[in-house]
Amino acid sequence: MEPLDLPIEEGEVAASVESMAEAAEAPLPQGRIGEILVETGAIDAEQLDAALDVQEREGGRLGEKLIELGHVTSVDLARGLAAQYGLPYVDLARAAMDSKAAEDLPKASAMEFHAIPLSRHGDATTVALADPAKPGVFAAVQRSSARPVKFVVAAADQLDDALEGVYEASTAVSDAVRIFEARATERGGQVQAEEVDANAPAVQVVNTILSLAIRDRASDVHIEPMGDRVRVRNRTDGALHEVLSLPQGMAQALVSRIKIMADMNIVERRRPQDGQIATVVDGNELDIRVSTTSTQYGEKTVLRILDKARALYDLADLGMPEETSAVYSELIRSPYGMVVCAGPTGSGKTTTLYASLMAINSDEINVMTVEDPVEYSFPTINQISIHEQAGVTFAAGLRSILRQDPDAILVGEIRDVETARIAIQAALTGHLVLSTIHATDATSALHRFLDMGIESFLLASSILAVVGQRLIRRNCEECLAPYEPPAEDLAFYERAGGKPKDQFLHGVGCPACSGTGYTGRIGVYEVLRGTDEMRDLVVRNATLDEIRTLATSQGMVPMREQALRLVEDDVTTIAEVVRTIYIV
Repeated sequence: MEPLDLPIEEGEVAASVESMAEAAEAPLPQGRIGEILVETGAIDAEQLDAALDVQEREGGRLGEKLIELGHVTSVDLARGLAAQYGLPYVDLARAAMDSKAAEDLPKASAMEFHAIPLSRHGDATTVALADPAKPGVFAAVQRSSARPVKFVVAAADQLDDALEGVYEASTAVSDAVRIFEARATERGGQVQAEEVDANAPAVQVVNTILSLAIRDRASDVHIEPMGDRVRVRNRTDGALHEVLSLPQGMAQALVSRIKIMADMNIVERRRPQDGQIATVVDGNELDIRVSTTSTQYGEKTVLRILDKARALYDLADLGMPEETSAVYSELIRSPYGMVVCAGPTGSGKTTTLYASLMAINSDEINVMTVEDPVEYSFPTINQISIHEQAGVTFAAGLRSILRQDPDAILVGEIRDVETARIAIQAALTGHLVLSTIHATDATSALHRFLDMGIESFLLASSILAVVGQRLIRRNCEECLAPYEPPAEDLAFYERAGGKPKDQFLHGVGCPACSGTGYTGRIGVYEVLRGTDEMRDLVVRNATLDEIRTLATSQGMVPMREQALRLVEDDVTTIAEVVRTIYIV
């Protein structure tokens, strides 16, 4: 995704007249829209005849009559129009939009032609049309555009919903930057960082940054001083992409605004700080974890976005293979013992544990959690958020929970030996304990406990299961196409035990995936069970290889194998497996 580079320079021209004329060639309709909708199964012949009768009596467009009669949705009609004109269809509910593309098509033209600029790819701008059948629309949009246009089709109602937001982000940030720079010029080149009233430019820019994060479904936002500018990047589906480029002079004002929102010390700029923001952005209730640290060009800020409206997953939705899911579902219904999810930050551990809680929670048991912070609220579960300054640590919270007659306990993370000991004692005294730990895989997690200083016999007695997991990006289904993987990827695939394939598929990049080739992620899991044989190995401090060999012989399907199955099924690519999962 191209970043929004501000301030905007006027008179920017990015394409030759010849290439514009070439791009403006209007595609011709292939068949009638009614017949196409029948062929694709959107409607039947009787529904088409009924709509034609209404059209003959009342006039108007056939597509409009079909929608009015309830025979098709706007999405059905858009897919039919895309097929009629040989253009790609884009689901705007899933597509991440590039604010910089808004520079290429004036808002007035977008409103007039019912079009929306989505993204830039190479020298061209991708523009979605709601009505490609409108006479002269292709040439008119191209004449209004500063760059050659690639056309796609989108549903009219989705386009209406998205249109204002695309231009709002660009305009809001542009205006805020200009005001900021004007104030800086008036005051000798510097605006006080503490000037953070509701109308201050920094406030407007921070609001836009949060809106863009919601739009992109970002898990994290990075605000980075780069020396000559401030770079803003969003992490979506595990990968960072730049969304804004701001003047360097705004850096400290942005940090100060965020610190005030998070109740942090705006004077302290050398020491790292952590804070938390509870706010509502575009109707979305958010908890935001804030981290700042000093770099050579100023303070870098990372915002961790926790969207409370995000739907929770059931166990069946996590993507576990049937055999793995069956084993895990049985283990979490044990009355006591410890289940640990292992993986790096952002690998979906908390999501797995929440899905586990949803599976076991009932009116007959007392489920309690201690988290940092509470990411999702359960109306029937007692949740505690840690507050270290007030002395509420994981260990202290867990001690408190044990006096509350719990049946099942979720500990957000085992960070230290004290928390680990209390969790293990809870598991050994009749409680089911669910928690997470930072480790590369299931077998390494056992050694992490031993490295903390936990006695091997205590660990062996308490462990029900360890789940190793990662999140891998899915191929975009809208632009899936055959390709030849690089030689090193093929060698890696063969060395790892991948099955031979006649062809490999990947996403080539389109508006639906913002040119990345991927949309969404799927979990990859391995479940190590705490069997009697496994406990014996743990007690005698067996090596990782010995533990892994036994676990595999007892039915554990390693993450490596599950990831390769996803490549075999064209769900993801070899490159994504290499990026996400280390395979020896």
